Amino acid sequence: MAGADKIDPAKMSGSQKAAVFLIAMGEDYASKIFSTMNETQMSSIALEMARIEEITPAMLEVVSKDFVVKFEGDLKMLIEGESFLRQVVTKSLPGEKAHLILEDLAKKRRAKPFIWSKDVNLNILSGYIVGEHPQTIAMILAHMPPEIASAILMEVPDEKKGDIAIRIAKLGQISEDVVRDVDEALKRELSGAVGPGGKVGGIEVLVNIINGVDKATEDIIMGHVEEGDQEMADDIRKRMFVFEDMVGVDDKAMREILKKVEGQQLIYALKTATEEMKKKIFSNLSQRAGEMLKDDLDAMGPVRLAEVEEAQQAIVRAAKELEADGTITLGGKGKDDVLV
Repeated sequence: MAGADKIDPAKMSGSQKAAVFLIAMGEDYASKIFSTMNETQMSSIALEMARIEEITPAMLEVVSKDFVVKFEGDLKMLIEGESFLRQVVTKSLPGEKAHLILEDLAKKRRAKPFIWSKDVNLNILSGYIVGEHPQTIAMILAHMPPEIASAILMEVPDEKKGDIAIRIAKLGQISEDVVRDVDEALKRELSGAVGPGGKVGGIEVLVNIINGVDKATEDIIMGHVEEGDQEMADDIRKRMFVFEDMVGVDDKAMREILKKVEGQQLIYALKTATEEMKKKIFSNLSQRAGEMLKDDLDAMGPVRLAEVEEAQQAIVRAAKELEADGTITLGGKGKDDVLV
C-alpha cells in the first residue's frame, strides 16, 4: 500500500483529491456522495481511498483551496446556505487558515450582489421576481449580471416592461443596506448563496440589459420610453450596440469576435444581414472558411426570425464579453469607428 508521504500534494490526480476530500468529510458524507456515483467513479475513488494511509496538512490545503475555487467558479453549485462550505473548510484546514480562507471568500462574495443568480433556474428566478413592485424589479435587474437581467425582463408582462426599463434608467445610487436586504431575502427564498454590494442604475445599465433581450421585448421597451421621454430614448439608441453595428468594428476585433462564434450561429445570423455586414464577415474569414459558410448559406432553408435574432444577439454578447475583458473595444450606434 502506497503511503501518503509518496503523494505529492501539487500533483494529486482528480481521484486522489476526491478521496482526500471524502475521507476528511467523514463516513456519513462519503456514503451519501458514493450513492450518486456510477460504478467506474466509485471504483476509482475507493481505490485511492484504500491507498491513503495518512492525510497530510499539505494535501488538505490543496484539496480545500481547489474546492473553494470550484465553489466560486463554473461548476454552478447551488448549496443551501453557507454551512456546507464552512464545514468543508473547517474540517480540512487548521483553525487560523480556515478562518482566513472563509473571511477572504466572504469579502469576495459580498462585493457581487445577485451574482448567485447565474446558478438558479431562470424560470424559478423569474417567478419570484416578476410579481414584485416595478421599482423593486428595476433595482434587482440593475444589480444582476446583464445576461440574467435580460432573460428575466423578457419574462415580465409586456405592459410592465417599459415602466421597469425607465425605472432602471432613472435609478440612482441605492443604499448598500437596501441592496443587502433584498439580496438576502431573495437568496433565502431560493436557497442560494452570496452576499451583496452596491451599484448605481442608469441608462448604461439599461442599455446592457436591452442588448440581451429579444427584438419583441426591445420594441416594447423602446416604444414605452419614446412615449414618455424622447430624449432618453435617443440616448439609449445612441449607446446600444446591435449586430449590424459590427460593420464599424476594426478588422482585428472582428476576427477575435468570430473566434468565439459557433458556425451554426454565424449561418443563422447572416440570414437577414445586410450585404455590407456579410462582406465584413467574409473579409475576416479564411478563404476556405468563407467558401464553406457561403455553401451553408446557399443550402439553408427557411429559418424562423426568432432563431436569426437569437443568433445575432449571441454574437453581440460575445463581442460585449470581449470588450468587458479588455480584448477589444467596440463603438455604439452613431459613434466613429473604434480601433483596438
